Amino acid sequence: MSLYSFVRDFRFSQAPQHTRDLLQTCLLDILGVAAGARDNQTSQALKRYAVSHYPAGVLSSRLLFDGRAVHPLGAGWAGGFSVDSLDAHEGHFTSKGHAGATVVPAVLALVDACREQGRSISGEELLSALCIGYETALRAGVALMATAPEYHASGSFSGLGVVCAGTRLLGLDEQTFRHALGIAEYFGPRCPMMRLVDHPSMLRDAHGAGAYAGLNALLLAQAGVTGAPAETVETTAVAAQWHDLGQRWEIDAQYFKPWPVCRWAQPALTAMTALLAEHPQICGEAIEQISVETFHESMRLQGHTPANADEAQYALAFPLAALVVRGQVGPLEVTGDSVHAPDILAVSRRIEIVEADDLSARFPQEILSRVSLLLKDGQRFVSPITAAKGDPATAMSPAEFSAKFHLLAGVSLDAERRQAIEQAVAELPASADCSALFKLLFHTESHQALPGSTQLKEVAL
Repeated sequence: MSLYSFVRDFRFSQAPQHTRDLLQTCLLDILGVAAGARDNQTSQALKRYAVSHYPAGVLSSRLLFDGRAVHPLGAGWAGGFSVDSLDAHEGHFTSKGHAGATVVPAVLALVDACREQGRSISGEELLSALCIGYETALRAGVALMATAPEYHASGSFSGLGVVCAGTRLLGLDEQTFRHALGIAEYFGPRCPMMRLVDHPSMLRDAHGAGAYAGLNALLLAQAGVTGAPAETVETTAVAAQWHDLGQRWEIDAQYFKPWPVCRWAQPALTAMTALLAEHPQICGEAIEQISVETFHESMRLQGHTPANADEAQYALAFPLAALVVRGQVGPLEVTGDSVHAPDILAVSRRIEIVEADDLSARFPQEILSRVSLLLKDGQRFVSPITAAKGDPATAMSPAEFSAKFHLLAGVSLDAERRQAIEQAVAELPASADCSALFKLLFHTESHQALPGSTQLKEVAL
């Protein structure tokens, strides 16, 4: 099947049941992350940026969990940055990146703009676009790794998934689609990801840039700007990444994060969770020393005394200490005042993180850590070599996904609204219109919509 045929003709109901279930899980998971990140410093800064510099005009989309109207490009910037600011979204092994933190906010912004112009979009059509966006973004990431294997941020490839999803929603012809793909690839932000790991900042994995790149490419191609071909789609060097489109699903290979911290810290937190459950005497006051043996990339995280939320989430020592001290790691443990909490920092300083050659040799096929604890009374506990919870082989249960959603979203949304979002996502496949979900996602919070959001549009989506 050609890529354009897949984008034009695919229906969500055609995907295997397991893949459909995963896609709805992905959507709920990303929405939980977005709600958990709604009020943090990065999200607030990007919403101010979008309101100031991307006012609604010919096109209008509302800011997620905010309600103010801006241009879709501004909504893409703000939505991608916001989801990226709380490091709890799903990821993918062979692309070494993430799709949903770009695709979901960009697609929601585009659908909201379509609906604002009077289009009715069913739940099935929304899920079809999201499924197309996820699958093609992940394949573009694998293709990029095959041709430029430096570790690039996810925004370097995820905008191509936005183009594919947007082409479906906008009904672009094949020529315009090819140019949009080429524009998104050419302008894709090939950010040096290890610089971010070594020097954490709000830039994160470039999901805001990826969302912008994809939406911008769609609008440029519609305006007649040329950009084809996209080398990560059309060259023979990447044919293997695209030949079984619609038959095998990269979505199925995604992993999910129980905690809002770097993927490379997750195995140690998984090991510690098991030790805490088995030995209730482990608590912050009892810790003499914690030792983490892990692979090289995880060892580089360190992060004993983070200066801000970005450093706390791209760390290993601090979130591990927060888990021991607070019994959980959610948004409130890795943002705000908790980043400087004396009780967490006291344990964090007692953590030693070292590289284990045997675990480094198994990376990236396996992402593993082992943890040992020495208590002040002399008791010592050692974990086995542990893989991260949430991998396909260590999958989270529906109950665990629901608990994660409520833990993250609970910092900003009340229980009634969270339960309504869960129900609306579950009911999307049979929904004639996605208005019930959008009412919950774009409800105006403490702001008034910007002027111009209801004016007659000159350019139809």
